[in-house]
Amino acid sequence: MFDIGFIEIIIISLVALVVVGPERLPAVARTLGHLLGRARGYVNGIKTDIHNEMRMDELKNLHTSVNETAQSIEDSVRQEVDQIKTMNDAQGKISSPASTETSAETNTPAPPTEPAFQQSAPNPDEQKHNTFEKENK
Repeated sequence: MFDIGFIEIIIISLVALVVVGPERLPAVARTLGHLLGRARGYVNGIKTDIHNEMRMDELKNLHTSVNETAQSIEDSVRQEVDQIKTMNDAQGKISSPASTETSAETNTPAPPTEPAFQQSAPNPDEQKHNTFEKENK
């Protein structure tokens, strides 16, 4: 804080002893110590507040940069999804007219794209269960 050496402290003590007197010197020294302690606490509090404000500014900047990065990533993902949707739509439009043209040329209905529902043979366990239910009725 101040660049005060040992010799300066001795000179200040001797001047204080002469000015204040030996009876009041301990009380003055105690009061001066309390005042210096409060001053140091006040300075440390200000340093802490300044440091906290600097950290808050850094955190705000970090928060802003993270939000900007997240927004740019979200935008790029949306663009990619839109491109994929338009490509799928374009492929669907290309394949749909081709299948209707071939079926129109032959005058036969277009074959179904999904197989018709076929009922499979019941599982032997299911047959036992169904038989058991019929007998209990």
